[in-house]
Amino acid sequence: MEMGLIQYYKQVFTPYMQARFGQTERGASLVEYALLVALIAVVCIAAITLLGNRASDNFSEISSEL
Repeated sequence: MEMGLIQYYKQVFTPYMQARFGQTERGASLVEYALLVALIAVVCIAAITLLGNRASDNFSEISSEL
């Protein structure tokens, strides 16, 4: 018995896609967590760069005064 394309779509493809992607938001929260981790990493790198330069300048100033 051969199944037509429309029948295949209705009986197999549509339920599969609904079960696979329709009712869960697990993938969305994974993306949100990944974006949050990336943002935290960027902020940490910027803070370390900024504070590192200032700390280096302060240490150089103190050593020159000594």
